[in-house]
Amino acid sequence: MAGAMSPDGKRSRNGARLAVLSHGYRPFFFLAALFAAGAVPAWIAAFGYGVSLGHAGNPLGWHAHEMLYGYLSAVLAGFLMTAIPNWTGRLPIAGRPLVFFVALWLAGRVAMLCGGQYDPDSAWPPAADALFLIVLAAFVWREVLTGKNWRNLPVCVLVSLFAAGNVLWHAEAVLPSLSGVGLRLGLGVAVMLMALVGGRIIPSFTVNWLKKRHAERLPAPFGRYDKAVLAWTGLTVLAWIFVPDGVVTGSAFAAAGVLHAIRLARWRGWATLAEPLLVVLHVAYLWLPVAFLLMGLAALAPAWADPTTALHALTAGAIGLLTMAVMTRASLGHSGRELIAGAGTASIYVLIWTGAALRVAAPYLGLDYVLAVSAAGVLWAGGFALFAILYAPVLFGARPAAGG
Repeated sequence: MAGAMSPDGKRSRNGARLAVLSHGYRPFFFLAALFAAGAVPAWIAAFGYGVSLGHAGNPLGWHAHEMLYGYLSAVLAGFLMTAIPNWTGRLPIAGRPLVFFVALWLAGRVAMLCGGQYDPDSAWPPAADALFLIVLAAFVWREVLTGKNWRNLPVCVLVSLFAAGNVLWHAEAVLPSLSGVGLRLGLGVAVMLMALVGGRIIPSFTVNWLKKRHAERLPAPFGRYDKAVLAWTGLTVLAWIFVPDGVVTGSAFAAAGVLHAIRLARWRGWATLAEPLLVVLHVAYLWLPVAFLLMGLAALAPAWADPTTALHALTAGAIGLLTMAVMTRASLGHSGRELIAGAGTASIYVLIWTGAALRVAAPYLGLDYVLAVSAAGVLWAGGFALFAILYAPVLFGARPAAGG
C-alpha cells in the first residue's frame, strides 16, 4: 500500500509525520555525527588519562570496533537508504520501519558499552550488535533484487561482507586464530566502497559542475583503467586481510597508492577549487592513496612508518573526510537546499582534515605524543560536532517549500 508523500519528494512506505523519519539519511547522519563527536573524546580520555571505557578494560578494542562498525555502519545505512530508491525506483523506507533500524543501531552501541566482544557467559551483547548490519544487508539485497538493479549487486556483496566482518570480530575471543581478521575485513570493505562509490560520484559531480561552466576539459570517464585499479585494490585488500605484514602485501599497497593517485588526477579536482562542496570530495579521496602508500611503507620499511599511523590515514583521513563530504552534500541536496558550502560547512571540512593530518603526523612532530593525539582527536571530533549543530535544522526540518 502506498504511503504519504515524504518531505524529500518521494512517496514513503509509511507516511512519516516527522520529517526526520521521512528518509534514512536524516536520523542516521545525525546519529553518526553525534556518535563520532562523543566517541573520539571518550577514547582520548581512556587512552591518555586512564578513564575506564568499554567492556573488560579494553578501550582500544571498543574504539576500533565502534568507529568502524558503529560510526561507519550508521553512515552506510543513511547513504544506502537514500541511494537505493534512486537506483531502483522503489519507495524509500520511512516511519516505523526506519525507527526499527535506528533502534537496532542504538541497541548495538549500548551492547558494546556493556558487553564488548563475545563472552560465552553473556551472548546477548554480540548478538545485539551484529543484528543491525545483518538486517541492513538483508534489506539491501531485497531492494536491489526486487528492483532488478543488477548494476549494484557488488554493493550488496560488500555490505554482506561488512556484516560478516563484525561477526568475525566478535568471534575472535573464542577463536584466537581470527585475531584482527574481522577488523581488516571491515576496513577492506570500506576501502572497496570508497573506491567503487567514490569512483562513480566524484567524477560524475565534477563533470556536471564543469559542464555548467563550459569547461573544455572534463574528467576521464570510467573505463578500463578504473576497472584495473578496482581489481588491483580488491586483490591488495584480500592479501592484507590474511597476510597483513608481508612484503608482497606491502608492495601491493604501494602500487595501489600510485594507481589511485593517477586515478584521482584523471578527475581534474584542481579545476573545482571554487566550490568547497565539490573539491572536498577530491581532497578526501586523496587520503586513500596516501593511506595506501603509508601502509606499504609500514610493511616494507617499518622504521619509516608504523601501521597505526598508516591505519589512521585510512580511517581518520579517508573514511572520516569522505563520509563527511557525502553527508553534507546528500543532506543539502535531498532536503531541497542549495548545493552550496557556507563558512560553517567549510569549517567542518577543515577541522576534520586538520585533525586527521595531525593524527598521522603525531609521531614525527617531536611533541608529547598523548598531547598531539589528544589535540588531533578534539579537532576531528569538533568537525562532527559542528555538523550535528549546523545540520540539525536540515535533518530534522521539513523540505523548504518550492520558491520559498
